[in-house]
Amino acid sequence: MFLLTKAFKLRDQANPDGHEKPFLEHLEDLRVMVTRIVVTLLIATIACYALKDTLMDLLRKPIEVVWEQNQQDKLPQEVTPDIWEKAKRTSFYASALTPAEREIYFKQFSHPDLPFYSKCAGYYRAARTIEDHEKRRLFIEELPQVSDKEKEFTLSLLADETKLPNAKIDAKNNVVYMRSLKPTETFMLSLKLAFFAGIIVSFPFILTFVLQFVMPGLKENEKKALWPALIIGFGLFLTGIFFCYFMVLPKALEFFYTYSMGMGVENEWRIGDYITFATQFTLIFGLAFELPVVVMTLVKIGLLDYDIMSRTRSYAIVSIFVIAAIITPTGDALTLSMLAAPMCLLYEFCIWFAYFTRKKELAEEASEMAEDAENRIPRIAAAPGSLAALETGDIHADDHDYEHDGHEDYCEGDEYDDGSFHEFDSSKFEENTEDYGDRSWQEDEHDEDSSSTPDQPDQPDQPDQPDGVDEEPPTNKD
Repeated sequence: MFLLTKAFKLRDQANPDGHEKPFLEHLEDLRVMVTRIVVTLLIATIACYALKDTLMDLLRKPIEVVWEQNQQDKLPQEVTPDIWEKAKRTSFYASALTPAEREIYFKQFSHPDLPFYSKCAGYYRAARTIEDHEKRRLFIEELPQVSDKEKEFTLSLLADETKLPNAKIDAKNNVVYMRSLKPTETFMLSLKLAFFAGIIVSFPFILTFVLQFVMPGLKENEKKALWPALIIGFGLFLTGIFFCYFMVLPKALEFFYTYSMGMGVENEWRIGDYITFATQFTLIFGLAFELPVVVMTLVKIGLLDYDIMSRTRSYAIVSIFVIAAIITPTGDALTLSMLAAPMCLLYEFCIWFAYFTRKKELAEEASEMAEDAENRIPRIAAAPGSLAALETGDIHADDHDYEHDGHEDYCEGDEYDDGSFHEFDSSKFEENTEDYGDRSWQEDEHDEDSSSTPDQPDQPDQPDQPDGVDEEPPTNKD
């Protein structure tokens, strides 16, 4: 809810009209985004369902590689795990045939050395039923009508007790193809695979819908940077998927396979459990590699910045390891480290990216401020001599005699008759200007009226009172 509130505030800030949208309109936009994501996932899942067989082979490949590497370490270099599996199978089915029938049977196979490996596989499987190692060796050496080459090859398979090849028939199929224990398990497994592939295919569209909801009012330069950001996000997602599929998943499977073998437990996994493990594991790595996209989005909406990220780096690393321990399906330290280490590197990259982004923004702000300062309207220069006249008081005496009628605060720096000095007041200047205009209009009317009346005799001038002497009021004398 907190993230949704932040996203709503960001959408309001991006609104060019400056009006906040009602909460229900934000929820309507959220509903549209969720609907688009669901429809996109549905279409991608239906399209990927047609490729369910190919998807199944792709997810079987890691465990097949693990099994082949494990068996190849126990076999001679000239024998591949597939040839060994075929030799065990043909030895079992040809055991009841006569020598002539066996010859006809092996002609149906293309590998020329298959009859030789088939005989050795039969001797090896028989010797594995003997528990004592020395008795196994004696059994092979005392076999009649067996060539020395066949004895030597069989003894090489029994030489190391810690590296005995698998003697069971169809051991590969039991591990790679696994088993289904429920009638509906295979069908539900196909839907799960299709949905998993649909997420990968439709991830760019999902990311587009999310960004359209969070930042609807992008600026022109941000809109240009949107597509590169989407490509980078999808590239990081695919990088996480491939990193897990080719490196992490085989290592994890090899660890569990060899651990079970060391404990004497046969590895016969259920197909449903394996597919669930592989898909969750791969998807977790893909989403974990989206850390830069998530962090930079939080930086964009104002929840994080360079200072916070740099100060809390140590806490973030501990949090990454804790989250990796929780979300990884396995509990081993190797898998945890293989997920946490790339996430720490990506977080460090986010810190430096936030630093350069902040540096760029500060430079742009400084440039804008300098440009605004240059584009300001310059002040009109005073006429030559006006400042000197203002200082001497001549301009006050010649041009602004009317201010002694109540406009003393008109001119900046006017000196009153009592010697005091007052600052300029712009509001009073506007009022006095309007008052002066009205008074001038009234004086014009008064001049017109006085021109039509007879002249009155001039009154004699009264003598001026000296400065500092007040007129005494009349006194009553008794």
